[in-house]
Amino acid sequence: MITFEDFKKLEIKIGRILSAKRVEGTDKLIELLVDIGTEERTLVAGIAQSYSAEELPGKLIPVLVNLEPKKMRGITSHGMILAATEMEGKPVLLHPDRDVLPGSEVR
Repeated sequence: MITFEDFKKLEIKIGRILSAKRVEGTDKLIELLVDIGTEERTLVAGIAQSYSAEELPGKLIPVLVNLEPKKMRGITSHGMILAATEMEGKPVLLHPDRDVLPGSEVR
């Protein structure tokens, strides 16, 4: 269990995927360029078994933006997308049920 104060430390914003490309030499990773309202960030996400890079641009997704950057396969990821996991372990992207501006806070 975490406290509500711990939860409040998470900064989650809606981002719009601007571009996506498969990370060479991997089966799961896609490199995303995401608009989070105040800036554009590069994120690396393990969603390639569920989504093609071509279908991702334009989608709105929740992004954990205050996560420490992490280097994966030579690419620094500056945040993490949030997704559900199907029974088979495959990720399913989460989306707002209507259009919102990139940078909108998730609470």
